[in-house]
Amino acid sequence: MLNSIVRWYQLNRIKPIQAGLAVSRLLRNPDDTGQVFKILEALKGNSLGLAHKRMQLDLRGQQLLEEQPNIVSVLNDREALLAMPEGSIGRAYYDFVHREGLSADGLIASSEEAPRFEKMGRNERWLGDRLRDIHDLQHVMTGYGRDTLGELCLLSFMTTQTPSRGIDFIIFMGRTKGQKENPDLDLKSLVREGREIGQSADWMLFTRWEDRLHEPLEKVRAELGFIPPSKYRAALATLEGSQMIRPQAAA
Repeated sequence: MLNSIVRWYQLNRIKPIQAGLAVSRLLRNPDDTGQVFKILEALKGNSLGLAHKRMQLDLRGQQLLEEQPNIVSVLNDREALLAMPEGSIGRAYYDFVHREGLSADGLIASSEEAPRFEKMGRNERWLGDRLRDIHDLQHVMTGYGRDTLGELCLLSFMTTQTPSRGIDFIIFMGRTKGQKENPDLDLKSLVREGREIGQSADWMLFTRWEDRLHEPLEKVRAELGFIPPSKYRAALATLEGSQMIRPQAAA
């Protein structure tokens, strides 16, 4: 009984002081991606354990857990991505990361600033890595950009798909600060749209993205239930010159 209580505490404990310090640093420097991972680690709870249970209840999830593919090598193969057809997921991903100067390795480097995977099993470790590594792929599938609002709305999508107290906290802080600086912008509605897209779309972790990058982006979006972020697109024009925080996120 005691061991079970200790195990529950280890999985569900939070570290509010560490989270608060990381948020303070993130607000001062919104491009400090490492602070995001520190917030996620401090407030992670048992989100990966719950994701693992969900994976085990679906044949697609079971197969992925058994194979545990490493998507980083595929996403870093820019020659192969560039050779994919125009309009494909892989080509759209290449265009996105090339335009923004990003790489999957960059997310890995940022995540290493925070101690991770304490008391975590092999499957949960892989799921945590997988969520981190497909972050920019989620940008492509949802249509959210790396602008401040796009990141905030993508976080809402992400925490709807895979609940995370850390991401919820970042959303709260970002929305509060952003609303003060942009009082005419309905951030609550825009964040809600991200949540609605997360509810409508198939769970990102159920798809073996390595096998689908060559497929047409719009076709796969329709198949998997990704609805267009119309409110976000309409709001972008009002954000020129905005000083909202820019939370760079990963799961």
